[in-house]
Amino acid sequence: MCDEWTQAADEAALERQGVSRRDFAQLGAAAALASLAAPLQAKSAPRLRESMVRVNTPDGYADCFFVHPARGKHPGVILWPDIGGLRDAFKVMARRLAASGFAVLAVNQFYRSAPSPVLPSFAAWRTPEGRAKLAPMIAELTQEATMRDAAAFVTFLDAQARVDTRRKIGTQGYCMGGPHAIRAAAAAPQRIGAVASFHGAGIATDRNDSPHLLLARTQATFLLAIARNDEARDAGEKDRFTAAAQAAGRTAEAVVYPADHGWCVPDSPVYDAAQAELAWEQLLGLYMHL
Repeated sequence: MCDEWTQAADEAALERQGVSRRDFAQLGAAAALASLAAPLQAKSAPRLRESMVRVNTPDGYADCFFVHPARGKHPGVILWPDIGGLRDAFKVMARRLAASGFAVLAVNQFYRSAPSPVLPSFAAWRTPEGRAKLAPMIAELTQEATMRDAAAFVTFLDAQARVDTRRKIGTQGYCMGGPHAIRAAAAAPQRIGAVASFHGAGIATDRNDSPHLLLARTQATFLLAIARNDEARDAGEKDRFTAAAQAAGRTAEAVVYPADHGWCVPDSPVYDAAQAELAWEQLLGLYMHL
């Protein structure tokens, strides 16, 4: 999870790059986003349609980013951002996934408190002001609230003309979004068929709201892509999750990547392009069976 433990890896990554946190937020993240966006601008790239949408939930209206191929029907995907919330980094990631043949809803999990972007980049989370701003928003994201939201996001996707409702929905989450994705599978078991957690925070804990306790209520296949420093902190977490999945009759694959917490997100100081690409290919392999 994004705390003092993972902050040390962030600081070490910035030191290796020889840049300050401020310079990275302005330059390094922008360069990474541009590199991901470049293939979408090629002549061979599929034409996409995108818009900000308002999704009706039991708790209000969630502002979300919806992107999909301009033609045809495609499996739906719910994308849960990390603790920094919905921002340009996740819009770029959503576009790339849409270009691979999916109708992607990237959500603002903090909609009860503020429209997106709540923070301009992940780097803002590491500031005292960013932490103070997000603390009350994070407190609102109970298990029950997340599951209400997930059901509403599934309902939204199933009502869209470009979503193929004959196929299952996938969901993926990063950092705090990992548990959200797992809970989503329990909120809509008939529709969600695949779940991916990338450097997910707290997926199998001793709390009574731990996501792994919901696995018997799901009908999905699970992928856990784990950061090496998260594994170092709690090597047993993946084993607790996969054991719970086996007991529930669910398939769960856990892979520890040689990269630090946050490596998949292009505006993270520890973004690792090579390992993020491997995680991306594993995600597409998971979604092939939707």
